[in-house]
Amino acid sequence: MQGKQQDIIYGLHDKPGTVACLTAAGQHMLASFVGVITPTLIISATLGLLAYTPYLISMALFVSGVGTLIQTKRIGPVGSGLVAIQGTSFAFISALLLAGTKVQNEGGSNEDVLAMLFGLTIAGAFVEVIFSLFITHLKRIITPLTTGIVITSIGLSLINVGMTDLAGGFNAEGFGSLSNLGIGVSVLLAIVFLNASNNHWLRLSAIFIGMILGTLYVFFTQGISFTHLTSLPIVAIPRPFAFGIDFDIHLFLPIALIYLFSAIETAGDLTANSLFCKEPVTGPLYLSRIRGGILGDGTNSILAGVFNTFPNTTFGQNNGVIQLTGIASRKVGCYVGAMFVLISLFPVIGGILQAIPKPVLGGATLVMFAMVAVGGLKLLASYALDRRSSLITACALGMAIGVMMVPEALALLPVWLKNILLSPVTSAGLTAVLLDLTLPGTHPAKENAAQEPINSPTSSKPSNVLP
Repeated sequence: MQGKQQDIIYGLHDKPGTVACLTAAGQHMLASFVGVITPTLIISATLGLLAYTPYLISMALFVSGVGTLIQTKRIGPVGSGLVAIQGTSFAFISALLLAGTKVQNEGGSNEDVLAMLFGLTIAGAFVEVIFSLFITHLKRIITPLTTGIVITSIGLSLINVGMTDLAGGFNAEGFGSLSNLGIGVSVLLAIVFLNASNNHWLRLSAIFIGMILGTLYVFFTQGISFTHLTSLPIVAIPRPFAFGIDFDIHLFLPIALIYLFSAIETAGDLTANSLFCKEPVTGPLYLSRIRGGILGDGTNSILAGVFNTFPNTTFGQNNGVIQLTGIASRKVGCYVGAMFVLISLFPVIGGILQAIPKPVLGGATLVMFAMVAVGGLKLLASYALDRRSSLITACALGMAIGVMMVPEALALLPVWLKNILLSPVTSAGLTAVLLDLTLPGTHPAKENAAQEPINSPTSSKPSNVLP
């Protein structure tokens, strides 16, 4: 990929004209828009929060815009100063669904569910903020081995959600019908074939095109109701703590651990970003950007909880847009942030997106989630998997898959421990880190990590350009 990297037309500090900025910013929007809204669509549909979906989508877009501006402009120590697009993280979906389900099982209302999810989002974000202060002292756990395992487990944990939507959605009528499966698989294949094209624009917009084609097919053959749009307000005003906040220490622990793993992943994304922008990937400036970027992720996730949406993170897929356009200007990042904020003000956008048929959404997300897992495996495969690292990988992924397939195996554990291990991401991550620190022998990747920072463009955030 590096060998084919085109020359940078506009560097980080350059200021291209309005047309160039709008063109590049539009491509960044295209690459990240689906990723920003999809976690909200999944969480709201799974937990039965459909009445709030348009507003939640608006807030996801609003915080993504504000967060992108913070990451790009760098306000004091907060932010990387790179074109680092922010968006809702997929890594937290399984843990948030567990938390929301627990509140519902205890008789909580939809507002109680949202209050708990946003409270956990804010509390967990402080873990990432604190983590950023010690980033230079944690090189032993930030290795390609542990990062690859965490990324793979994130993808594996989400495949179940994507496949459920492809079959029609949770508790849907006609679940698994031939019609639902046919639509979902067709969307999946359309995305795959478009992504295999040599045309950069088709690759960049493959998920967008696949979802539009699938939605249009359902609209003309089965019909889609948009009656809910008439009840939506014209403008969505961001309201801090609109649903209040709540907290549960047992539900907090897995969220806190995922924030740690998300910070590790962000370090890899920002390293790739620096590399593609032809900025330093070693030295004080680089470390300052990594620290500021992780601090920015934490700060933006606090804003996410305050403004009624879910944890934010740095999106890795936008690094490909920088390569494609040759435009790495910070000014473009500001345009992207402003665009997100602008479209967030109109709830009708969220209302239209809410109407996307579940099989269409499932076909798109299944391929995204599967490629997340493949991205993690590619990162692992890029390093020699000797006997020691193979054992660590096998144990960690075995734990992740095990708790997904047989969650009742944890039924007799203390509540706090059960909630941690029920998340495949935390099970795999904890196993990988503990074994990597304690198992005798030295993995070559650890030696490399001790000498230089992570340099991996692989991301757990679904990309419109498949690896």
